[in-house]
Amino acid sequence: MTAPRLEPHLVMADEGGNIYDDPDLLMVCRRGGQWGLPRPDELMPLPEESELFLLPGRRAVGLNPESGETEVLDQLAVAAFAAPAHTLSAHPAYESDANAPLLPLFAYGAVGFARGRFYVCARKVDQDPRQQFRRIPRGRIEQNVRRLLREHPDNRLIRHILNNCVLRYDCPAARNFALGRYEAPLPTSRACNARCVGCISAQDKDSPVAVTPQCRLAFTPEAAEIVEVMRLHQSREGATPIYSFGQGCEGDPLTNADLLVESVRLFRAGGGRGTVNCNTNASSPEAVARLAEAGLTSLRVSCNSARADLYRRYYRPANYSFADVRAAIREARQRGVFVSLNLLFFPGVTDTEEELEALARLVGENGVSMIQWRNLNIDPEWYFRLMGGDPDQGRALSMAPSMGLGVFMKRLKKLCPWLRYGYFNPYLGDAAEITAPLPGAWHMPEPDAKGGPDALLAQNERDEQDGDGE
Repeated sequence: MTAPRLEPHLVMADEGGNIYDDPDLLMVCRRGGQWGLPRPDELMPLPEESELFLLPGRRAVGLNPESGETEVLDQLAVAAFAAPAHTLSAHPAYESDANAPLLPLFAYGAVGFARGRFYVCARKVDQDPRQQFRRIPRGRIEQNVRRLLREHPDNRLIRHILNNCVLRYDCPAARNFALGRYEAPLPTSRACNARCVGCISAQDKDSPVAVTPQCRLAFTPEAAEIVEVMRLHQSREGATPIYSFGQGCEGDPLTNADLLVESVRLFRAGGGRGTVNCNTNASSPEAVARLAEAGLTSLRVSCNSARADLYRRYYRPANYSFADVRAAIREARQRGVFVSLNLLFFPGVTDTEEELEALARLVGENGVSMIQWRNLNIDPEWYFRLMGGDPDQGRALSMAPSMGLGVFMKRLKKLCPWLRYGYFNPYLGDAAEITAPLPGAWHMPEPDAKGGPDALLAQNERDEQDGDGE
C-alpha cells in the first residue's frame, strides 16, 4: 500500500510577522518564469538551523484544489533559507506589488506546511556537519576568540578573522577557525576583477542592492601572517586541515597571485600539511599554474552558468573572459589540482536542457572533479530578468521548463560519471587522487537515436521516480 501523496499547504504571514498556513490552499512554487506544485522528489522537512523569511511587498499565492485555480491573498509571502549542505530546488510563488523592494542577498526557498511541520523544496547534497553549530555554546567560541587574540596580538589577519568575521558576521568558516576544526579561511585580497550582481561584500554606487551582508577586507596581509594562520590551524586541526583563499569578505584572490604563491611555498617549505584550496573566479590561467606548482591542492571555480552569455550577465568580468575560466581549469587539472565548480544553482535557469549540455561540456572537456551545489543568493525575479527571462510569462500551473534539481543531478552524473557531488570543499590530503579525465580525453556522448521530446519527457519522469540524483 502506497503512502498518501504529501500535499503541503500554503504558508503566509500577517503584517505583524506571524506565520501560519492556509488549510484550504496548497503550496505553489516557482522555477524561473513558471509556477507549479512541488515535485514528489523534492519536498523535505525544513532542516534544523534553517530560517523563515517574510517577503515584503509580495503577496502569498496558493492553489485552490477544488477549482484548480491559483489565488492571490493579502497576506505576505514566506520563504525558507535552508541550512548549509542543502540546495534549494524551487522558489516561492508570489505576486509582487508595484513598489515591492528588492530582496536582500539571501536564497529564497519554497516552503509549505503539512503533517505538523514545515517542508521545503530542497535536497541535502552533503553529509559533512562542518557548518552545524547548534550544539556548540556561543560562549565556547567567544572564549576561544579571546584566547587566540591574546596569543597572537600582532597578526592582523587573525584579528580580522576573529573580530570581524566571527564576532561581527558569525561567518561559519571563521567560527570553525576559532574552534580549531575543518576549514580555515584565508582572506587576502581587497580587489576584484568582476562586478558580480550578487556580490556580498561590495556593490557599485548605482547598484540597486542597498546593503551587502558583509564588508570587504580593508588591508592586505603579509605572507608571514597568512602562513601563521595556516600553521596555527594545522596545529589544532590535526586530522583533516583545509586552508582556503577566497572568502566572502574579500575580492578575488587571484588578483593578488604573487602573495598567494609566496604564502603557499612558505607553508609547504616549512612542512605544511593538508589541503590548500583557492576559491576563485579562475580569471587567470597563468596564476593558477603558478599556484599549482607552489603546492595548491584544490581549486573551486565559482560560476552561475556554463553558458558564456549568462555568465557575463551575472559576473560582469572586467578584464577576463569565460574562455580564460575554461583555460584556468585546464591548467589546474593538467597539474594535478582537484577542480570543483561552485555552481550557483537557480531553479528554472540552471536545471534546463541548455544548461545541462553546456555544463557537461565544461566539466568533461576541462577535467572538473566535483560540483558544489550552492544556492544563488539573490532576489529571484530580479535575477530571472537579468538572465533574459520575463517573469510575467508562463504562469500557468503546467510542467515547468526545468527538469528539477534531482533529475538534473542524475542526468549530469550519467554524462560525467566520475563527478563528485557535495556542498563543501573536501579534504584531499596534500595532493588529490583525481579520476576526472585530462583535458581533451572526454567527448560528449551521442544522444539516443530514439530521442526527441516525448522520449526526453519519459526519461525525466523515470529519473524523477528513481529519486536520488546522486
